[in-house]
Parts: sequence; C-alpha cells; structure tokens
Amino acid sequence: MSRMALFGRYRDERSKFNEQKATNKTMSAKNGIEAVQPYLMFGGRCEEAINFYRNAVGAEVEMLMHFKDNPDPPQPGFPMPPGDKVMHASIRIGNSSVLVSDGHCQGKPGFEGFSLSLTTSNEAEAKKLFTALSDGGKVEVPLTKTFFSPSFGMLADKFGVSWMIYVAPKG
Repeated sequence: MSRMALFGRYRDERSKFNEQKATNKTMSAKNGIEAVQPYLMFGGRCEEAINFYRNAVGAEVEMLMHFKDNPDPPQPGFPMPPGDKVMHASIRIGNSSVLVSDGHCQGKPGFEGFSLSLTTSNEAEAKKLFTALSDGGKVEVPLTKTFFSPSFGMLADKFGVSWMIYVAPKG
C-alpha cells in the first residue's frame, strides 16, 4: 500500500473514531483495555524535553517523579540513575497523555519506527505547532495541502521524536 493510500485510510479511520467519540462521550473500554499511550525515554534529557513541549505545544505536566523520590530500594542488577533525573512523568498534549522518563540515562535515545500524530483544527495552528516542534530538529515533509488534509507535514524534533502534524478536513 502506498504512503498516500495509508494516509487516506488513516483519515477515514480517524473520522470514524471522532464520530463515534462525539456520539458516545464515555466510550467504554474494549476487552478491558482503557488506553494505549506512548512512553518516551529521553536518556537523561527528560526535563529538557518536558520544557520544550510546554513551550512548543502547550504540554501540561500531570505528574512528575524523580528517581530520588522513589520509595522502593533499587532493584538488584539495576543501576540507579542520578536522583535528579525523571523516573516517570505524564504530560498532557491536547486531549492525550504522553508518558516520559529519563529511563536508564544512557545517552542518546533512539526514537525509530513510530510518529506522534498531532491533529489540529486549522492551518494557522498547524503552522504554529509545526514551526515550534521543528525548532532545532529536522523537517521531513514540509506543511502542505494534500488530498486528505488542507495541511499536513512531518518532522523530527530536536530530541529525534517524529511528529506528523495534520489538519482535520472540514465536513
């Protein structure tokens, strides 16, 4: 299947989901599954990433815990990262929560094989978010009109996290 066909299919599935969500505000868990959330490991740069996402996309910290605040003793064979590093945090971007951590603090993280898809309602907001997220990163596909969106683009931010910015079509 071509890349454009995949994006078209994504648009159709996303539209169906949004219609279902609009008619059923309390979508129940299916098979006991409540949510699938990305969990990004920043290898020692998590607080920097949180601050970047606060500025770039208005992320809000829902919860943050440093390694020094862990009430449990270190696990045998698990080296304890520096106490000031992020053990676990949850940030809210729009209506979604993204989990983040410094992980084992072993240097540069590898964010490959996935993208975070950010949907917005208008082109001005898409441009603002795209510009902010691409600061210090790499534009892969500039924002442009496509057959499935009035504005779509792809980038890797300065941490290497891939993003797809998508304006939902009207009607």
